[in-house]
Amino acid sequence: MHHRSRTPGPKLLGVAIAAVLGLGVAVPPAFAGPAAGPSADADPVPGLVAGSDTAAPQLVTGLAEAAPGDNPAEAARAYLAAHQDRYRVDPAQLAEAGVERATDGRRTVRFEQRHGGIPVFGARYLVHLVGEGAGQRVESAGGKYFTGLTAPTVQSVPDEALRRLAIGAVQDQAARAGAAAEDHGLVVLPGGAGRLARHFTVRGSDPAVWAAKAQEVFVDAAVGEVALSYEVRAPYPVGAPAAAAAAAPAVEPATGTAPDALGRPARVNIGRLPDGTYQLVDLTRPATVTTYDAAGRDELDFRTLPADALPAASATTDFPAATGTSGATDAHLNAAAVYDFYRDRLGRDGIDGKAGPITSVVNVTSFGEPMNNAYWDGQKMIYGGGSGKYRPFSVARDVAGHEMTHGVVEHTAELVNLGQSGALDEALADYFGNAIEVTSRGIPMTDPRAALLGEDLCRTGTPEACAGRRLDDRRTTVADYVGAPAGVDSGGVHLNSTIVSGALWDIRRTLDPLLADRLVYRALAEYLTPLDDFVDARNAVLAAGRALGLDRAQLRTVAGAFDAHGIKDGWQRRIGVDSRPLMRELSTESAAPDVAAGRWVVATAGKGAKGSMAVYAGAVAGSAEPARLSPEDGRSHGWPATDGTTAAWAAMGPGADGTWGMEVLARPLAGGPVRSVHRGVNQFLGDVRVSGGDVAFLLSDHTTGRSGPVISRAGAPEVPIALPEGHEAAGLALHDGLLAWTESWQVGERTVSAPTVYSLAAGKVVAQYVVDDANATAGTAVGSLRMAGGRLLWVETPFDRTKGSTIRSGALDGSGVTDLLPAGPRPGTGTGTDSGTGTEPRRIAGLTASDRAVTFAEADRQVTGGTKNADLPKLWQLPLTGGTPERMSCNRGGQYLPVADRGTRVVWLDATAGRTDLVVRERAAGTC
Repeated sequence: MHHRSRTPGPKLLGVAIAAVLGLGVAVPPAFAGPAAGPSADADPVPGLVAGSDTAAPQLVTGLAEAAPGDNPAEAARAYLAAHQDRYRVDPAQLAEAGVERATDGRRTVRFEQRHGGIPVFGARYLVHLVGEGAGQRVESAGGKYFTGLTAPTVQSVPDEALRRLAIGAVQDQAARAGAAAEDHGLVVLPGGAGRLARHFTVRGSDPAVWAAKAQEVFVDAAVGEVALSYEVRAPYPVGAPAAAAAAAPAVEPATGTAPDALGRPARVNIGRLPDGTYQLVDLTRPATVTTYDAAGRDELDFRTLPADALPAASATTDFPAATGTSGATDAHLNAAAVYDFYRDRLGRDGIDGKAGPITSVVNVTSFGEPMNNAYWDGQKMIYGGGSGKYRPFSVARDVAGHEMTHGVVEHTAELVNLGQSGALDEALADYFGNAIEVTSRGIPMTDPRAALLGEDLCRTGTPEACAGRRLDDRRTTVADYVGAPAGVDSGGVHLNSTIVSGALWDIRRTLDPLLADRLVYRALAEYLTPLDDFVDARNAVLAAGRALGLDRAQLRTVAGAFDAHGIKDGWQRRIGVDSRPLMRELSTESAAPDVAAGRWVVATAGKGAKGSMAVYAGAVAGSAEPARLSPEDGRSHGWPATDGTTAAWAAMGPGADGTWGMEVLARPLAGGPVRSVHRGVNQFLGDVRVSGGDVAFLLSDHTTGRSGPVISRAGAPEVPIALPEGHEAAGLALHDGLLAWTESWQVGERTVSAPTVYSLAAGKVVAQYVVDDANATAGTAVGSLRMAGGRLLWVETPFDRTKGSTIRSGALDGSGVTDLLPAGPRPGTGTGTDSGTGTEPRRIAGLTASDRAVTFAEADRQVTGGTKNADLPKLWQLPLTGGTPERMSCNRGGQYLPVADRGTRVVWLDATAGRTDLVVRERAAGTC
């Protein structure tokens, strides 16, 4: 649906691979509440929830305080001003963002926080009002409001530089070519002092590359670095779906008959044109429901409705069989069912709450292949026409309800598609998609299939086997949360959704379903805000329950459902890990740490991405707080390296003269002055390395076109190392007077790569291992160079994904090469947990080595259908002399960017706890 791949295959409920959603088919026991809940006298609804990284409370409930006035927004603003001692909210920083009016007369006023007139990303504060006029009062209030923001409000980096950086955030080189960045203006990213950033949406013109890729990118406007990036939920810019219909002749309401996808006749509301023909246009509701048949055209043709697009048509009121086989009939009926559910059951007038049109396009393809998918693109539904295995995707009413609920979320809570907030969005879509189907089709909650989503899509097999998700899978945070970083499924937005939707479904099975639906909807429409997490959702539902008048027993039932799924404060601390944390909650998993002689360095913007990137250092042993090494000079500091005595890194931003550029800096770990190794304007400096006072880095000069390694020995001025004409270097390693890199050059149509060793004392190359020509012709990636134990190690990975990676080892004098770890099956893909006897090839994403051991990181299995913690990258270790790899750590989440210290000790970035932590283990765990 919205998280899409152009590769044909099942992509149900917004995930590119159906296996992501196949979270088990066994039906667990019915929900029976928590094993140990609160006492009978305890109040399950918190009266006050403190905010995180702010003095403003997250939630205050149980109020009945006067807020007189005929204008709800002004009354709410005056109320917050009168209670500054409690809320710490400056009314001058609040801009009205809308008023949600419930059918019972309640009003929820939404405010957007501004800092110096600039919107604060995701910051919404809500005030809930009851009564009228002089009798109006506040029932509860809360949300996200960030105190202490001091970020600048004037951009200092040129617009074009920010735009280039936004496009550069796209890691796929092919995708970057021809990409464009749509500028949305300045925002302030919250956390600490905040960061002034420019917000771009990056897309490309090549549909083969970009159909499934579009990114929201926020670039720090003060120092020029990417501060935040995540996938766009609706990847295409959309136009008004009614544009094509506006030019069509007027239609009159009529009724007719159309076959559904199974050939069964169905009564449909249609429109009669002046010429006596009919279309799938339902005019019987305030929201006009219109259904188009793409007739096999590509989904990209319908980013906006093309001028020649017309609703599915018939010469008579009896629509032809093609209306069913295309999926048009089912889409038409399902859109009406979704509207009716939200209006009749919840009092919401359509997806946008304003009776906006509901438009569906069925029977689209993807590059001429069947599109087994469906998604809400921001203004309309897009359905694939199915395939030999799948029926048209409009057949599944729960899928239709799931996707259109994303539209409801866009117009209410605006949940950000990243991490837990994105998983909440998916969970709410799961819940309401399921509720819409079981309610409209009269399926009791006790039916064994009531919890299934998408079970009607398969042409063969059982519904249980076909279902993409099931809401009774009993997943919990502590046992099942998928530790995915931001770069994987936007932080696990689909992978973790049923933890929450399962809790909500349990509430629906235990309470009256109508009451449960109203409860969850009220939490969505009146309490949730864009950056909320799982525990915030728990508190929102309980607060909504109090507002609805649930009694104490019912509220305890609601709290028990969340307890049973592990959704309670501090759940991350209860996830078991076998590593020791060195620094918690880093801002990214893509900035590599380094370690040597028991001292580590890492670059992070701190918890919650506060401020610009900075370099920190600490000792592997002991519990002292990390020390900041980089100066607080307004620049971004990253790419750190250390030899255990000195750290070196690159800084990016305006220098003392105000000119924007990059600089290589060095500083003793024990403290002391920061030394400038090199500064350049219009240059890119990276791959910084340090060893015994020597500092090396890669330089690329945009003005002269010069690029290659640069070395500064013992504080002397830097000297570039000349490469042969047409040769390039990448991936530096520096150790004991030797500098290594992967050198590459073109020979005809192919690229030749060669791990290379250069002696700093001799000033020449002393070893070069040219990758076998046959492999080079086929395409082989060569990288992850390390020097250890008197050997040069590197990884060779064929571009052909049916072939695995090899770890090779060469003498530092060029006298010979051996395979330390030949290409073989991926560890753990056989019959045993770590048997390595399967057939999936091993793909290596990173390598590190000490004088005793080699540790490597697997590549993740997302491209091959992986969806579980087991499919995220894991670390493996083997002796430097070779042998059988063992699991370095049994942590279940993603493990990234390992760096070796002494012996078998390894430091890495770990995402198991739903965040990125810097952690360490002294030795391999062995078998997990």
